[in-house]
Amino acid sequence: MKKLHQYEYARPALTVDIVVFALDEDDLMVMLIQRDLAPFEGQWALPGGFVHIDETLDDAARRELQEETGLQDIFLEQLYTFGDLNRDPRERVVTVAYYALVNLEGHNVQANTDARNAAWFAMSELPKLAFDHEQILQVAHERLRGKVRYQPIGFELLPDKFTLRQLQHLYEVILDRELDKRNFRKKVLGMEIVKETSEIEKDVAHRAARLYRFDKKNYDKLTRQGFHFEI
Repeated sequence: MKKLHQYEYARPALTVDIVVFALDEDDLMVMLIQRDLAPFEGQWALPGGFVHIDETLDDAARRELQEETGLQDIFLEQLYTFGDLNRDPRERVVTVAYYALVNLEGHNVQANTDARNAAWFAMSELPKLAFDHEQILQVAHERLRGKVRYQPIGFELLPDKFTLRQLQHLYEVILDRELDKRNFRKKVLGMEIVKETSEIEKDVAHRAARLYRFDKKNYDKLTRQGFHFEI
């Protein structure tokens, strides 16, 4: 059997950890798993685990996410590398963190493998987290707040069809500030990246609003022409 590698010196283990964000009516949510193994057995943590010798980092992140939460086929992007010497009590472990965005309505969560439970928590009501996952989550939150203003990744948190009210709520929750309704709608519609549908909301207590879709085809076309997205 051919050896893949042979090292003279000790080397750290490598893991991936994933911060999964979603949006509900009141808060930005994050997916956590309850660990079923030591260390930190029974404590809440980000989904993640060790990288196999024969897989890429992206493949490892997708696999761990599916194994521990059942989530798959969602927006996923590499975030940052965390390598504090004492971040894992078992051994020297370096982790490559990712963040993911998902629409709550379209995905069911189911714990598996070494996760005892998997659940959504509001960012404003988080439990104590294992390892250095509070730091990882903070970095991911700051990345989301910065990037959502300059790339249309926020649409990943919405259903395929949404109202302008829902879109504005998304930005207000992530940026943690109120936005002027008239100015926001004028700016969004002026960018020509959302497309009006012939449908309106159903089964709502308030006046039904028009539904829109993100026009990725037109966004890509405008981007090639030098368009810059900014909220």
